[in-house]
Formats: sequence, structure tokens, C-alpha cells
Amino acid sequence: MNEYSMMTQELQDLAALSMEHGQIPSGLYDQYHVLRGLRDVNGKGVLAGLTDISTITSSKEVDGKMVPCDGELRYRGYDIHDLVDGFVAEQRFGYEEVAYLLIFGRLPEEEELKEFQKLLGSYRTLPTNFVRDVIMKAPGKDMMNTLQRGVLTLYGYDDMADNISIPNVLRQCLQLTSTVPLLAVYGYQAYNHYVEGKSFYIHSPKPELSTAENILRMLRPNKKYTPLEARVLDVALVLHMDHGGGNNSTFTNHVVTSSGTDTYSAMAASLGSLKGPKHGGANIKVVHMFDEMKRTVKDWEDEDEIKNYLLKLLNKEAFDHSGLIYGMGHAVYSISDPRARIFKGFLDKLAREKGYDEEFEFYNRVERLAVETIQEKRRIYKGVSANIDFYSGLMYRILGLPDQLFTPMFAVARMVGWSAHRLEELMNCDKIIRPAYQSIAMDKEYVPMKDRIVIAK
Repeated sequence: MNEYSMMTQELQDLAALSMEHGQIPSGLYDQYHVLRGLRDVNGKGVLAGLTDISTITSSKEVDGKMVPCDGELRYRGYDIHDLVDGFVAEQRFGYEEVAYLLIFGRLPEEEELKEFQKLLGSYRTLPTNFVRDVIMKAPGKDMMNTLQRGVLTLYGYDDMADNISIPNVLRQCLQLTSTVPLLAVYGYQAYNHYVEGKSFYIHSPKPELSTAENILRMLRPNKKYTPLEARVLDVALVLHMDHGGGNNSTFTNHVVTSSGTDTYSAMAASLGSLKGPKHGGANIKVVHMFDEMKRTVKDWEDEDEIKNYLLKLLNKEAFDHSGLIYGMGHAVYSISDPRARIFKGFLDKLAREKGYDEEFEFYNRVERLAVETIQEKRRIYKGVSANIDFYSGLMYRILGLPDQLFTPMFAVARMVGWSAHRLEELMNCDKIIRPAYQSIAMDKEYVPMKDRIVIAK
């Protein structure tokens, strides 16, 4: 460990001092009616804004009461199932079409889509020598930090970086939508070479290809991919594009945008939020949990053995001792996550094509048993089901994506949603977001320094 990262006893002591005076008694949250996580005991969030971009439904009114229902996700009023079924049935890639829908509020006509695809293709490039001077000279070990650095560095190449007029912000958002896949893949290639000592590939994207096709083309040494691989990745990107205005990274974008700052800073802030294991980093946790589970569970068809391991997870006796079964449960959904249901169907096809049938069935079995185990072990205020992270990591593994790119793929998709929300915030709100905080600090009498110093005699 280098000296910069060294943890000394002095720091340990200072941390202990900070913790001694930094704890807020838990009872005070109830006393002042403060909702930790801004959610009540029933999982209902505090209303902090309005959005017309996407809608999440997890319960419906029946006889005057709200009851859980199968989860629904709508983009600009369109059910996500219908959108995916539409472009898949016509054998089209959906990322660009749905991006148009989220940003502009309606589905494009055929000619409008072609022009939009051309525009995104023309933006699918980085400034001259950017790869050499920024990506290659400073490879990072975490791709989300690499993305943040890349996005913030692009600020210096933009002559109108601080102009927050709608046309200029739209330009910046579309450019970032097109360039973030490059930053992610090229950043990984630099890491793979300079840190891992592997071969270094920089393949240029093709403007006529879809975002999903270009990601696979740039990532793989031979630039080859199957039609099913590209379509499954395309569906994954569409399903990750947006999820209401209250998810952590999108709300972060609204908060930072409300201050009047530039687009690059707002997007970098969202990237920082998405990196967290409780948000976009959850899919990595899922696959690493399964890596240990596959080593521990000797018979993947033995349900008792699987359930015993799941109990160990809940009892903080396995994996990272967090007490969590990653990929299970969601802050909003209870009976089902519509994205996971769609995802699972496409993953089934991909697993069969690539010879991962046994592993897919193992995931399927764990999903069913995890629901039973959680319901038996814990008192929960709503149902529990697999979320999209449960299966996305396996899909990326089958596609040959390295673990380091799992969360960046989420960011590639969510850049569209963040763009739509940034524009929405700028168009509709003119006040900085500043929630109230109750101060609980007690008055203290100031003691002069001379009276605080004990002089040895």
C-alpha cells in the first residue's frame, strides 16, 4: 500500500472521535418525523417533484384500498412491454428510438428516427487525441470513476460548456449519450492493458451501427457479435434507461441541475450516485454473490442446500455478511419488477444459444427459493421479488462483458434518462432544491483554549 493510502493510528483515533460525536439517537428521527431514506415504513416515498418522463406503478386501488399489483413501468405513457415488443417484432434496435421518446416526449416517425440515428452517429466521436491524452495516460481501476473523469474533462473541450439554454444543453446531452459508450469501453481497454497487462484494442465505432452493436464491436478483439447478442444488449439498455424521477442518480441530477450548474457537472454527479452498490453497482454484487454460492453449493439442483446458503446470507454468515440477498427486493416494486420479467425472457434465449442453460436454471431456482426464504425469515411490509439486477449481471457475463463494465453499461443507458430529466428540470423549475433539516445541536458554553489545555507539572 502506498503512503498516500496508509491508514495510521492517528487517523483511527480521529475517526473514533468523529464517530463519538457524530451519532444521532435513532429515536430523534421518530420524534421529528424524519423519514430516513425519505421513505415511510410502507415504502412510500416523500413527494419531492413532478415528472412526465416515466411512471412506476406497484399498487392499485381496490375498493378504496391500495393493494400490491404486478409492477408496471411506462415511458412517456407507453408500457415498457409494448415498447419492447414493438421494436423486437419488427427486428429493430430500440435504444435510439426510445431515447427519442424519452427526450422529446413522443415516438419518432420513420424519417425522424433515421435523422436522429444519423445525429447520434455523428456525435459518436471524441475530441482529437482525447483517447491518447486522457484515457491512455491516466487509466483507472474503477470504470465509473473513469467515466466521471472523462465527462468532466470534456467540459474543457466545449466552448459553450456553461451555457444552460435548452438548445445547448440538448446538444451536450446528445453528445454525451453518444460518447459515454466510448469512454466506458476505451477506459476499460486502457485498464486492461496498463493495469492487467493484456492486449490493447481501440476499435473505432461505426456511425451506421446501433449503440448496442458498437459497444460489442469496440469491446471485442475481433469486433464480431451475433444478432441475438446485440439485440439482447439493446433490450437491456432500453430497460435501464429511466425509472421515475425519484431513483437516487436521477434525483441527484435534478438537485444538481437546480443549482444552475453545467451539464458535465450534473452528469458526473449522477455517475457518482450510480456507482454505489445500493444503486447501479448492485448487479456486480449479484454476480459476485453467485460466484461464492456456486462454489459453496455443491449440487445446484438440491433446493435444501440452496436454501441453507440463502439463510446464511440473511443471517450475515456468508458472502459479505451484509444480511442481504442481492438482486431481491426493490424500493418500489413488491410483486414483480416488469424489467426483470422482460429481461428474464431474453436471457433465457441467450443462455440457450451460448450453452448457459444450467446456470440460468440455477438462477431461476435461487430466485424462487429466495422469495420463500425472505418471507419466512423476515417480517416485510410488502412483497419481495427479483429486480432487474438479479439477472443483468449474468447476461453481461454471457456476453463476455468484464465485471468492470457492468455498472458503466447501466450508465450508458441511464444517460438518456438523466438527459431527459435535466431538460425537464431546466424547463419547469427555477428554484434550487433545498430540503429542510432540523438542527438538534444543543447549546454549549465556549471554553477558551487555555482552559482546555492540561499543562503537565
